[in-house]
Amino acid sequence: MSATKRLWERAELAGELERIRAARPGARVVLANGCFDLLHVGHVRYLDDARSRGDVLVVALNSDESVRALKGPTRPLMPLEERAEVVGALRCVDYVLAFAERDMEATLRALRPDVHAKGTDYTVDTVPERGVDRELGIEVAICGDPKDRSSTGFAQRLGSGNA
Repeated sequence: MSATKRLWERAELAGELERIRAARPGARVVLANGCFDLLHVGHVRYLDDARSRGDVLVVALNSDESVRALKGPTRPLMPLEERAEVVGALRCVDYVLAFAERDMEATLRALRPDVHAKGTDYTVDTVPERGVDRELGIEVAICGDPKDRSSTGFAQRLGSGNA
């Protein structure tokens, strides 16, 4: 992964975002998150939309362990470092980090984004971290196309030979 698109540690990235905000007053930081196990057009559209909501896009990837907890023992299909490299290669993505927790609360508290982007499988009222978002004054943005594509669906089709 290139030096500008590497996998950042949360505390290190928090410091980097502070430097950006000091150098560019008013710059809006957007935080998106997910597994991004098998990158597809739905992911790209979600991240492009998220990026349009601000000046800097941070993507938080679920750790391999948290993907297994969410999706089952055969996942992730790609390890964290490879998922980070693929997501980080997207033009719209500025920073990539990993998180191991079940939700984004610790990451939201550490990074203090201006916008918390979630996919269309959520509403503003169903975002798991909505209480933390409200507490910290973080805007919630529902981004991307309707959720009619998924890595799980593609993986199932590949496993059945119907891809």
